[in-house]
Amino acid sequence: MPAAVLPTPHSLPALELALLNPWQRGFPLVRAPFQQIAHQAGMELDAVLAGYAQLQASGALSRIGGVFAGHAGGAALLAAMAVPPERLHAVAAQVSAHPGVNHNYEREHHYNLWFVMTGQDDAAVRAAMQSLEEATGLPALQLRMERAYRIDLGFDLRQRTAPVPMAAAPVRSAVPIAAADRPLAALLEAGVPLEPQPFDRWAERLGRTPDDILHTLQQWLDNGTLRRLGAIVRHHELGFDANAMTVFDVPDSAVDACGELLAREPGVTLAYKRTPAAGWPYNLYCMVHGRDRAAVLAVIERVTALSGLAHYPRQTLFSRQRFKQTGPRRFRALPATSTPTANATEEAHALSL
Repeated sequence: MPAAVLPTPHSLPALELALLNPWQRGFPLVRAPFQQIAHQAGMELDAVLAGYAQLQASGALSRIGGVFAGHAGGAALLAAMAVPPERLHAVAAQVSAHPGVNHNYEREHHYNLWFVMTGQDDAAVRAAMQSLEEATGLPALQLRMERAYRIDLGFDLRQRTAPVPMAAAPVRSAVPIAAADRPLAALLEAGVPLEPQPFDRWAERLGRTPDDILHTLQQWLDNGTLRRLGAIVRHHELGFDANAMTVFDVPDSAVDACGELLAREPGVTLAYKRTPAAGWPYNLYCMVHGRDRAAVLAVIERVTALSGLAHYPRQTLFSRQRFKQTGPRRFRALPATSTPTANATEEAHALSL
């Protein structure tokens, strides 16, 4: 069970401290998980369910669900476009309208629009990228994941940047999800229902028993298929107004050693290796989330030096605007792609950082 909430100089509202911070991982795999959370928080069950609904409505909580390992199933791709400034919001709306896109940001760079395309397999992702390039008339860098050193945004929310993660999960090779279990993975991807016995609902829907559902989820955690299961938060809404992606051009012979060092440093939320592309030689990526730009830059300088990266070419790209942030669709079937409208552009502006 997660540790009790402690006082902090950067206090979050009481509801966020009680329901989000300690439950970003370790969500109770029992028939009545919210009752267990209520007991831990000293709250009534109805108040816990209402609290999570309120946090979801406010945008602070994306969902209660799982973060799957890269090789668990499905496919994902980081992409970037160099969009003329006068077209940025229109192109961002086109990209965001694709149901396979789950993150879409403007960053400070010539390549200014960065997004993640997800799908049930590589062919679906490739087809989706081709359709976006044709629709926008813009080529995209397509940067495939080669190795994850740390991909876990479940960090303590009470500081200026991420401290040592709450509970670093052991590194394991993910076991791919069996075809018979993909419907369960799709439900977890969408989010745990906010009701007293959510796994009973899934069992009824899938024709399985609640105990079987719980056993399968625990197996996924044990074998590395799931990196974590818990509250998936939106950091911007919780006061983390600055985030930056630093990319390094590291020789292949040194990249793994540097990536492993990065992954152990406080302040680093994501560290991973990706394939380079024409005009984009960078292969090592590091994300830092923070409450202000100065704190983020301080982390970047420190970890660059301590990870042996000071002498390699690098660039730091801060986020400017967030156009879309939703859960991935690696296991859920994609709905038909919608056509961007004026409202889509207005929504893109409304999500700006």
